[in-house]
Amino acid sequence: MGSALSIADIVAVLYAEVLRIDSGDPLWAERDRFILSKGHACSIIYAALATRGFFPAEELETYAQPGSRLLAHISHRVPGVEFSTGSLGHGLPFGVGKANAAKLSAKRWHTFVVVGDGEMDEGSNWEALLFASHNKLSNLTLVIDANNLQSLTTVEETLALEPLGDKLRAFGAEVFEGDGHDFEFLRSVLAVDASSQSFNHGPRVVIARTVKGRGVSFMENSVAWHYRNPSPEQLRLALSELKESADA
Repeated sequence: MGSALSIADIVAVLYAEVLRIDSGDPLWAERDRFILSKGHACSIIYAALATRGFFPAEELETYAQPGSRLLAHISHRVPGVEFSTGSLGHGLPFGVGKANAAKLSAKRWHTFVVVGDGEMDEGSNWEALLFASHNKLSNLTLVIDANNLQSLTTVEETLALEPLGDKLRAFGAEVFEGDGHDFEFLRSVLAVDASSQSFNHGPRVVIARTVKGRGVSFMENSVAWHYRNPSPEQLRLALSELKESADA
């Protein structure tokens, strides 16, 4: 839940305002491609897809239950999901391949990939960035969910990434950095004009500084909520806090 809440605002902007997708035709050839590489945060994507009408909202009640297609790591069996992920470091290389395919076939759709900052430990991501920059895949936007927590402790204690922006620029990326919960910032960096695609620079990378467990007091900035499921009482409290925040 903590991992899902840290990207909730990013997902809201993408699915409400940015992505060109069609619930009536999930495989529409001209759709934008979205890949959640941090597949353990899939619950927020399922919620967004249900809200957009890709499947009935009632199906969300089956999340992670035996026999459900709403697996605890995101699954392409769900309408609107491009790629099954969970083994970290796979989503960006796949997205780079999609972006390169669009360039080679002169297609105007855009590819968006969301990864965790801890996931940037994976060397496959940096190889993918080198390829994307070399081939000037400006039709690719990578969003790094920089909540500074991964699996057991902080990102900096696990494998220091900073200065992350400088490293990304050294790999040829066009870098934007800001508050991953600020809707105006997110709108400004995620909006793309596919009609003016020029392939004259490398991929766009957004370092979104976020809070794990955002919006729930006892989850915020707590690594425990990378794994933990809430008790019935904790769930009631979390929903109450989120509703209060939404109504404010």
